[in-house]
Amino acid sequence: MTPADVAHRFAFHTATTEEKRDAHTSVRQACRQLADDLNARLPEGREKSTAITKLEEVMFWANAALARAES
Repeated sequence: MTPADVAHRFAFHTATTEEKRDAHTSVRQACRQLADDLNARLPEGREKSTAITKLEEVMFWANAALARAES
């Protein structure tokens, strides 16, 4: 990994276009919808908590992919 790669990973990536902002919003909305559904269907417990946490990770990485994309 080059120093430039590290810098890119830890830099702030502003959504510079309306299309990117809309994509981020779509990801958040899709993840929220699934989180609401899982919250309603799953019994309380460690497994449910882990599922919701992993869904937060999905949202993070999906938005990171959008933000870090060159185009």
